[in-house]
Amino acid sequence: MKVVILDSETVSRNDVSLDGIKQLGECVVFGYTPNESAAGKIGDADAVICNKVLITEEVFQSCPKLKYVGLFATGYNNVDLEAASRHGAVVCNVPAYSTSAVAQHTFAMILSFYNKIREYADAVDNGEWIDYKLFSYFGIPTHELAGKTFGIVGYGSIGKKVAAIGKAFDMEIITYTRTPSKVTDCECVSLDELLKRSDIVSLHCPLTKENTKMINAETLALMKPTALLVNTARGGLVDEAALAETLNSGRIAGACIDALTFEPMRADCPLYKAENCMITPHVAWAPKETRERLLEKVAENLAAWVNGSPINVVNR
Repeated sequence: MKVVILDSETVSRNDVSLDGIKQLGECVVFGYTPNESAAGKIGDADAVICNKVLITEEVFQSCPKLKYVGLFATGYNNVDLEAASRHGAVVCNVPAYSTSAVAQHTFAMILSFYNKIREYADAVDNGEWIDYKLFSYFGIPTHELAGKTFGIVGYGSIGKKVAAIGKAFDMEIITYTRTPSKVTDCECVSLDELLKRSDIVSLHCPLTKENTKMINAETLALMKPTALLVNTARGGLVDEAALAETLNSGRIAGACIDALTFEPMRADCPLYKAENCMITPHVAWAPKETRERLLEKVAENLAAWVNGSPINVVNR
């Protein structure tokens, strides 16, 4: 069996091992592959593994031996699932591998925002605490999380983990979810009510046609002027131009963003240098331990397919 890895650099910079995959067959590894080069690099391979490279109808037509697409990710919108099924190919993702990491990053951003970690560290680096007249330099306002209403949009594994951490901070948890009947540990409300009531709104839902730009000028207008928006899910959930205008006019207090509509960030991204907007470069999922877990699951998926009992199939 021949396996081609198209974009290993999206999961490893030589700090986590691909050996679990390599030992399952002849393996050709490319660090990065432009979309237009995918078919040429896959060639006569039986299996391909990738993260964000587009696997289209044209790829399947050009690579008739291709019968397995493994993903270095939970999301699979880069693969034409209908085309895969037409060509007899199995597509497998890795669900829930990054739950702890994304929840951790979510709160790292929230805590940085409310405790003004960057601002105070910068003040110390700039010498503002040296020979200050008082023992404590606290001129930048900070706030407790306790007692704040935390609105979680999407209540899957990550949403539930984030809620558990929020409860540990004595926050009031409310959620908006497609499956409210399955929620027993917090209050379920409509999206509009969540936006109106929440001090913090955190997005933890997949991107679909139905919820694209669910955070837009109209829904942002419902939020409190003191509210914080957090997006560690998918950039397309947010109308970035509307959010930038809302931030620059001071109509909400801030935003913490780890995912953008176009990645890598473009120079004309509306959120680039927007007021009170903290952006990290899609790294919530990326701790070393998380990527090691991901690669283990990718190898398990491939091995299960080789053995005739594929798991985590998304195009059944």
